[in-house]
Amino acid sequence: MKRAYLFSAAIGAALLAVQPLGARTVEPGQPAQPTARTAKLAIIHAGKLMTEPGKPVLTNATIVTEAGKVRSIQSGFLDAAALGLPADTAVVDLAGKYVLPGFIDLHVHLQGGGIAGRMSGLRLREPDEFFTLNAYNNGLATLMAGFTTVRDLGSSGDTVFALRDAIKLGIVAGPKIIASGEGISPTNGHADAHGLRRDLLEAQHRSGVCDGPDDCRRAVRDAVKYGADVIKVHVTGGVLDESNAGTNQQFSDAEIAAISETAHMLGRKVTTHAHGKNGIDSAVRSGYDSIEHGMWADEESLRLMKAKGTWLIPTVWPISWVGTTPEEMRRGPFKDLAPNSMEKLLKLGDQPKKLVRMAIKIGTPIALGTDNGIAPHGTNAQEFLEYVDAGMTPVEALKTGTINAAAAAGLPDIGRLAPGLAADIIALNGDPVADINAVTDVDFVMRDGIVFKRAGAEVQE
Repeated sequence: MKRAYLFSAAIGAALLAVQPLGARTVEPGQPAQPTARTAKLAIIHAGKLMTEPGKPVLTNATIVTEAGKVRSIQSGFLDAAALGLPADTAVVDLAGKYVLPGFIDLHVHLQGGGIAGRMSGLRLREPDEFFTLNAYNNGLATLMAGFTTVRDLGSSGDTVFALRDAIKLGIVAGPKIIASGEGISPTNGHADAHGLRRDLLEAQHRSGVCDGPDDCRRAVRDAVKYGADVIKVHVTGGVLDESNAGTNQQFSDAEIAAISETAHMLGRKVTTHAHGKNGIDSAVRSGYDSIEHGMWADEESLRLMKAKGTWLIPTVWPISWVGTTPEEMRRGPFKDLAPNSMEKLLKLGDQPKKLVRMAIKIGTPIALGTDNGIAPHGTNAQEFLEYVDAGMTPVEALKTGTINAAAAAGLPDIGRLAPGLAADIIALNGDPVADINAVTDVDFVMRDGIVFKRAGAEVQE
């Protein structure tokens, strides 16, 4: 009863946060959707239009959106009469803007960061509903930054599943979410609890913790049963957990293979947190669709990924945000890390930047992911800048967060603009091909034909 009340109160607070003054009154028995946002028929006039990074940029183009999809794209600024549309069709004037597909981030943690990143002990004090509200706030910041789709790779309980579904139903605003829920981890692995006394560790037992191939198959089946869109695995140790096991492989080869086989059998992509080379190589050999971080991959690992078509999601920006020198790390946001974790962080240094340079040279396929929740939500576009700094052209960098990310996640409806695809459209105040920094200056955001940001401000309808 207490949890039901808390959940009701939590969702109520979220609705109040997005309901404008003077919003419509809901009649008894009618569904409450206080955002009142619908995917309307609309005409968009785009001064510059990049329908897909790498294709010619159109000048003075007209996009028509209807029912959440792109209906047509034509040259010239056409009005309703010329398009054969009703005279009162809404027109969005982006004649002075650079228009392109909504961005995609394949690695975020929406329940973390924000207020949860600034207050200690919340996991022991607050119920999951608190973290759903925190995830809502973080998701909204991400959407306002031009990221219309994200993949959340690690959240406790049903926190992000609830938000994913509320966004899909139009209850609250946010990006489309592909969610893994709790990650799959071995006992004492990166996603298992550490550093607490026995009774607290037992209270935080997670269904994604498994040991042995058969138990790992069970964990994958449970994840899908409870709502996972994608399977997230932790085949190696991590930097921020307090384990002293390091960052090398922690699942056996047989366990790694069993997870991949079961995930694909159930129609799910499978991706993995992996730092150590041995764990990376084992996951690639077992058919994992992507590798998250991949920090200690070497040329052999990256060539194997290229040969297998395995995507690298390098998450460089949070490392830059934390610091890449011992001095920066020791006075930065993680200055109070446990000694085991600080030792791993210091060892990491600027390895992510070196990794991306090596992957670009080899031609390993790269898709954008930030691991935000470490770095602040809403700063996701900084990852584009990291890739250009590592040697990509701006167009190559833009591909990582659009068509590459869509391909890596198996989402053919997004990542580019064409008739019949999702009307996920953003506008920048500058030309990102001339200056990649323009991706951080988002003026307009439409997701599924719904305008959420216009003239640089959140839209309330």
